[in-house]
Amino acid sequence: MCDPPRFIIIPPMPNFRLILSYDGTEFHGWQTQPDLRTVQETLESALGAVTRVSPIRVNASGRTDTGVHAIGQVVNTRIETRLDAATLMRAVNANLPEDVVVRSSEVVDDAFDANRHAVRKLYRYVIHDGDVPDLFQRHYAHHSRYRLDAGAMARSARILVGTHDFLCFETEGPNRATSVRTITHLAVNRFGPWIWLDVEADGFLYNMVRAIAGTLMNVGRGFWPEGYTESILASGDRSVAGPTAPAKGLFLMRVVYES
Repeated sequence: MCDPPRFIIIPPMPNFRLILSYDGTEFHGWQTQPDLRTVQETLESALGAVTRVSPIRVNASGRTDTGVHAIGQVVNTRIETRLDAATLMRAVNANLPEDVVVRSSEVVDDAFDANRHAVRKLYRYVIHDGDVPDLFQRHYAHHSRYRLDAGAMARSARILVGTHDFLCFETEGPNRATSVRTITHLAVNRFGPWIWLDVEADGFLYNMVRAIAGTLMNVGRGFWPEGYTESILASGDRSVAGPTAPAKGLFLMRVVYES
C-alpha cells in the first residue's frame, strides 16, 4: 500500500512595518522611476542586499514628491528572511545611504497595508522670514522675502479646518474621484524667524499642502485679507488660490493608523 502524499506547509512570509526618515533633497520623490534616484528604489535595493531576495517591493503610506522630506514615512513589505525585526533594521541601515534611515521595524499582522489602512497624515511646512536667508537650512525651509504675520495666517487657516471640497488647492487635477477631504488640524506657529504650518487630514490632493502654504503666505504678507481664504475655498478654482510653495519646506511627519 502506498504511503499517502505528504504536503509541506510553507509558513507565510512575515509582514514587516518600517518607519523611515529621509532627506528628499537628492531624491526624485518616493516612487521608483527609470534611471532616477528614488527613495523606494534605494530602500528596496538595501533590503535585497541584506536578504539576498530579488525583487523586493515595499508598499508606502503614500508617495512624496521630488525634494519633499519625511520624518515618519511608513512602509510594509513581506520578506522571506530569518532575521528578526531589530536585526533587519540594523542590517538595512548599514546598506542605506546617509540620507535615508529606518527608525523602527516590527513584524505586524499579515493583513496590514501601510497605504490602505492609513487614517490620517500630518504634514509640516517650514518657512523662514528672517532678513537674511539661513544658509544651512536652505534645503529644509522656504525663505520668504516678506515678513509674515503668523497670527493672520493662523486665523485664515481656521477656515480650512473641517470637511470641504479642496479642489482649489489641487494642482494638475482632478486626480481623484473626489476632492473632498477632512482637515482635522491646521495650526500656524512662529518661533523667531521660523514659521511652521502643521496640517493633518484624512487624505491630501496633489500638492494640497504646498498650495495651502502658498495661499497663507499671501495672507501673511498682507496681499490678501484673512477672510479671502473662504472665497478661495468656495470657488473651487486653483487659479484664484496662492502659488504652490517649494517642495523643500515640506515634511511628512507621521501617519496614523487605527489601533
